[in-house]
Amino acid sequence: MNGKKFDPNVIRALITEYCSQEWPLIPLLQKIQEECGYIPPELIEPVADALHLFPSEVQGVISFYSQFSLNPRGKYVIRVCRGTACHVRGGRSVLKIIKRELGVEEGQTTPDYHFTLETVACLGACFLAPTMMVNKTYFGKLSPPKIGSILKQYEK
Repeated sequence: MNGKKFDPNVIRALITEYCSQEWPLIPLLQKIQEECGYIPPELIEPVADALHLFPSEVQGVISFYSQFSLNPRGKYVIRVCRGTACHVRGGRSVLKIIKRELGVEEGQTTPDYHFTLETVACLGACFLAPTMMVNKTYFGKLSPPKIGSILKQYEK
């Protein structure tokens, strides 16, 4: 859905479904983000009320985990590794190419909500350095031509 209006009935159903689970907050937030493309700030209070938490506790979890966003994200979230192995093998140039191709800085989303660009401390695939992810798919041993072809796969 990514940045579009969410269906309150769907959100209510998710909250009801997850309230009965043990430790429901993180899985519930993940589902809300999956449905909406982000966690709309106006949902913090209803989630907190349903789970008998303070809104600040829900906000704290959202701000602690980098997987959560309070701002609309693109359909495809690109994560570029900043780890040591990736840095040594050209990770900075990978990031520079992607920024130029998408016309955004890290932490930004393209105006059409198609891509969001992020950097992460380590993707845990050092043997493939330099690496990046598009949503849940890893790409490694990146070169300028390979980056271009990867981005083209996701353009439509």
